[in-house]
Amino acid sequence: MPLNEIVGVVGNLISKGYIKKQSVIDALMSVPRHKFLPKNMEEYAYIDSPLGIGCGQTISAIHMVGIMCEELDLNMGQNVLEVGTGSGYQAAVVSKIVGESGKVTTVERIPELFEKSKQVLSELGYENVEAVLGDGTLGYLENSPYDRIYVTASGPNVPKALFEQLNDGGIILAPVGSHFQTLMRYKKTNGKIYEEKLLEVAFVPLIGENGF
Repeated sequence: MPLNEIVGVVGNLISKGYIKKQSVIDALMSVPRHKFLPKNMEEYAYIDSPLGIGCGQTISAIHMVGIMCEELDLNMGQNVLEVGTGSGYQAAVVSKIVGESGKVTTVERIPELFEKSKQVLSELGYENVEAVLGDGTLGYLENSPYDRIYVTASGPNVPKALFEQLNDGGIILAPVGSHFQTLMRYKKTNGKIYEEKLLEVAFVPLIGENGF
């Protein structure tokens, strides 16, 4: 991995206040983003912007992955669900933060992306990540309940199934909206859901039974 490039990007995110937790910094520094991109896109891996990965999908900008990890308040040992694997990059970053005692279940609906991301995650040794082919808007009941759930595409709302599969005390992070989207954080406390608007964002549409 071109260390000087990722050091520069992460240093910039720290100086802008996007990322603060050492666990997030360490994860972003250690995950080789270029490995999750098509060969013809590898040279752009450490530019902090979304990049196309095929099938009409994108890999999120590095700062957005960092912000989401910060806002999720990820910790070692947590059970995490990712809705929308895409390239697998964000699942890899999250897996580094939750560690070997934690688990990341990531659900992807597009077979081509599922196969590619599963292979890369396996080859790079992310053993605490389980990749699943399916409709992420339904969650993934088999590995629930989850301490943290995050969605990497924007839907009209957050699917009910995700709230049902969230532990009490858990957090969901999801972009909501169509043309104008807001990154929302939901906390489940004593069975009640409390929501908070974080920032305006731009994600690909969430497709599925409970998406668009």
